[in-house]
Amino acid sequence: MSKTSDSASRAGRLRRAPENFVDSTLADDIARDGLNPTRRNFLQRSFLAAGAALAGGAAFAADAPKGAGDPMILEPRPWATSLGQPVAARPYGMPSKFEANLQRRQSPGLTQTAQASVAFTPLQGLFGIITPSGLHFERHHQGWQEIDPTQHRLMVHGLVREAKVYTMDDIMRLPSVSRMHFIECGANTGMEWGNAAVPTVQYTHGMLSCCEFTGVPLSVLLDDVGADTKRGQYLLAEGGDGSGMTRTISMEAALSDVLVAWGMNGEMLRPENGYPLRLVVPGVQGVSWVKWLRRIKVGDAPWNTKDETSHYVDLMPDGQHRQYTSIQECKSVITSPSGGQALLDRGYFNVTGLAWSGRGRIKRVDVSTDGGKTWRAARLESPVLPKCLTRFNFDWQWDGSPALLQSRAVDETGFVQPRYRQLREVRGTKSIYHNNAIQTWQVATNGEVTNVHVD
Repeated sequence: MSKTSDSASRAGRLRRAPENFVDSTLADDIARDGLNPTRRNFLQRSFLAAGAALAGGAAFAADAPKGAGDPMILEPRPWATSLGQPVAARPYGMPSKFEANLQRRQSPGLTQTAQASVAFTPLQGLFGIITPSGLHFERHHQGWQEIDPTQHRLMVHGLVREAKVYTMDDIMRLPSVSRMHFIECGANTGMEWGNAAVPTVQYTHGMLSCCEFTGVPLSVLLDDVGADTKRGQYLLAEGGDGSGMTRTISMEAALSDVLVAWGMNGEMLRPENGYPLRLVVPGVQGVSWVKWLRRIKVGDAPWNTKDETSHYVDLMPDGQHRQYTSIQECKSVITSPSGGQALLDRGYFNVTGLAWSGRGRIKRVDVSTDGGKTWRAARLESPVLPKCLTRFNFDWQWDGSPALLQSRAVDETGFVQPRYRQLREVRGTKSIYHNNAIQTWQVATNGEVTNVHVD
């Protein structure tokens, strides 16, 4: 971008999306009645009203006064004329108090109890591809537990030469690896199947995170117990929480890239992310990444457990349920500008977002500003890794006209992220899981950005 004094070339300001736009009374009402179409419209209005409260640049520093110079430069600041905090004042570091609004948020109306609910990652406020451990999304079926690692055990049995029980010390003595992978809940973007239901990218796509995981390859444990990899084509993974979460994992995946992980982002797993032990099943929906992992059984057939038959299945247009569609297909989303934000000036904006595929690397991301009529290639920022988030950026000059922002990802298999029309032709509109359709953000002439559907 050339550096000129022309207003169309100057970087524009972006107002952040408002937080806490749903008060406790409305949240209780939604939890009781659910997110019906009327309620969705009311949520949108509440959100826009909250955004209006930030208008006028409240989320940004004011423009520098004309002529006299900026006192923030000319006058010494208090922090430049006083003694700061001592080292290790916070033995475990915390974010700045000025970033306190960037939090996981629970969406009202999803479940009747918070122990079996979701807390969404604030994608709109993150950079790069790594999700901070404290902002990793949560999905629990009976709440998270604080487990004493000295009392935790992992049993591996079934079609094996010798069944074994491992302590955490046993597992952490084995050869370990560290890999970066995304994890996405199968229900991510699930509220958007029928129409634009929620206002921000945190709620449309926030059941998505990406971390560096450290652990022992599951293949090492299977080799240690002498697993029969000919007859034993499936594994049953069971968690140690009260829900008894169990999932079928293919032997092919187990011998490929599945980890039994204890580490995340350079430290031990957080309790809400499965401490002290969880499965990492790259490219596969998050429910298969069993937390508080306590048991692995080798068998010769899928187990068809409760969460593989009544949940995490795809309701097809003819009324049948499609099972074992675990792989998270190629998908992308623009995180800025995105719903709830507002463009405060005309001029240059960096359109940025994330792309991912459960089948490998992202090959290309295209961006459209006119609802998919025309596309231009975005820049893929390194690293571009298999089954990992990829950050993309795109230069855009906004002239004040209405715009429809979209991103479309292509993975290394040639799979192209579908439009809603294409997805619904195959899947209908009554599903919940595995929605990887192109997301549209509408930019109005006043700069406000909202969630809309474009077929």
